[in-house]
Amino acid sequence: MFFTLTKSWSNKSLAIIVFLLISLSGINAQVLQTDRYEITLAETELGYEVAPADNRGVFVYRRLASIESDVLEVNFLDTAFQVKWHGFLPIDRNYVITSRRYFNKSLYFVLHYKDFSKNDIQIINLSDSANFLKYSFKNFIPFNPTEFHVTKKAALIGGYFSRTPVILYFDFATQKAKIVPGLFNEPGELTQIKTYDDDSFDVLTSSKNLSGKKTIWIRSYDENNEIIKSVMLEPDGNKNLIFGRSIKTDNHMQIVAGVYSTNSTEYSKGVFVASIDPSGLQQVRYYNYGDLENFFKYLTVRHEQRIKNRIERRRIKGRKIRFNYRLLVHDLIPYHDQYILLGEAFYPRYNYNNATFFSPSYNSYGRMPVQNGAIFDGYYYTHAVVLGFNENGKLKWDNSFEINDVRTFTLEQFVKLDTDTNKIGLLYLFDNEIRSKVIKDNNVLEGKASDPIKLKFENETLKGSETSTNKLEHWYDHNFMAYGTQSVTSIQRGTNPKRRVFFINKIRYKH
Repeated sequence: MFFTLTKSWSNKSLAIIVFLLISLSGINAQVLQTDRYEITLAETELGYEVAPADNRGVFVYRRLASIESDVLEVNFLDTAFQVKWHGFLPIDRNYVITSRRYFNKSLYFVLHYKDFSKNDIQIINLSDSANFLKYSFKNFIPFNPTEFHVTKKAALIGGYFSRTPVILYFDFATQKAKIVPGLFNEPGELTQIKTYDDDSFDVLTSSKNLSGKKTIWIRSYDENNEIIKSVMLEPDGNKNLIFGRSIKTDNHMQIVAGVYSTNSTEYSKGVFVASIDPSGLQQVRYYNYGDLENFFKYLTVRHEQRIKNRIERRRIKGRKIRFNYRLLVHDLIPYHDQYILLGEAFYPRYNYNNATFFSPSYNSYGRMPVQNGAIFDGYYYTHAVVLGFNENGKLKWDNSFEINDVRTFTLEQFVKLDTDTNKIGLLYLFDNEIRSKVIKDNNVLEGKASDPIKLKFENETLKGSETSTNKLEHWYDHNFMAYGTQSVTSIQRGTNPKRRVFFINKIRYKH
């Protein structure tokens, strides 16, 4: 058991204003910040990590060092931020937490030996009712875990051994681990592990086919880790399929969507959508970035128009339209009779001799790559692109959302998506502001808006920012959570002038 501790207006003008207000009221979205949770921190004290637990609550935890061993200090809160329990979980100080995932009322952690001199792995199952289990096993193939998924029967831990994808299947009943069969014994990329309610799962990898072109392989497994079928997508012409995500439809179709290129590099030319019927018949459609209606909306109006004019001139002359983007592609989302693909465009930036240089251009009008010796300065995001298509892979619409100022040293999803009956909200957190936009298909219903993170008291203001640690996560239904650390100061005399806090704000995106 885990233990607890005044101006006049003409009638005509007034009528116009009333009409506009009535018209806009039906599309106005609001970022409602309904609750806030805080823990006061010392100036150098560690903050906390957060793991949403659906509508049951949220885990708030951090790792602390002690004399004999490390511990995880854990708080479990309900959705109103009431503390349900608090406790400490012992952790071997020689192990580091590499992944976590909430599944079936429990938070699972994967831990790996700190310096890889041992290949031992631990899995901790911490339930939201304060019980825990720990599993330990030896991994005979040394690899760095990068992917982690859980079913009712097993844990799936994915990674790479000498650039070759590897997945361990750990059976909770037998407490034994074995390799997931059928993966290539050659370099490739593990693009997705997709689990289903019946404990079966799919593994998507990107690797070269016999013709030397990069493509996507989809391997399906039953609940006991037995391979059921293997499908390879067949790219057209000189196209290479470099990354993909998959989803199954109610009609037993399988859709794979991702990015393609004309070579095997990570710089893509556009988006592909493949549909596979139950018999294995497949159709792959390609959408060049230059053919999308709203892909360049993140640019200034003048810059966007210059690019579109250039595209049109090349099209009239019969010349190919070439753009090179790096796009971080996320899981497919079902939406009415459509499926939504969300991707985020980014580029790595480098510093060299006190000057800034860019990596290979993130579009065809970008700069040249840097030389050897440059210092990596992080990934910079430009915009998110959202595409809707049917189960046959036919594109219905596209839209985009400008991302300002975001830099990260690890690639992660910033823009979150909230679907409503007939519109979609896009939002992300940066510099203590929630930035949002509302779209419907190709149209923008509400342009970009910014809402500051609401503080606990009205007489408080932010002092500086710790933007690198602040994040936005989907929680449950239309609820999100913004969390991280903040330094706040009081503008009222006689009160604590400054304090540093870990915070969670409950956010509901109201359409």
